[in-house]
Amino acid sequence: MYGVMNVTVELPDQVAHQWGKNPTEVARQVLAYAAVESYRTGHLSHRQFGQLLGLDYWQTEDFLQEHHVPLNYSDADVEADCAALDKILGSS
Repeated sequence: MYGVMNVTVELPDQVAHQWGKNPTEVARQVLAYAAVESYRTGHLSHRQFGQLLGLDYWQTEDFLQEHHVPLNYSDADVEADCAALDKILGSS
């Protein structure tokens, strides 16, 4: 089982109120913004992103799409997946 780290962030009220009406809403928004940026820069995998926000695979897909976050899927990933499919399907 993984542990949990609590982090405290101090925000000016004016900024915090833009992200939510209460500390729970604000915390969720800050976490979501951090997760999106970490995913965009490759610091979080798709799975880690979902875990961080408490989302399953399809909820993560929906969240990323709704927020216009491109998938971290390189040309090398495409080539590797195509090679694996060719091997599974028996084609060359």
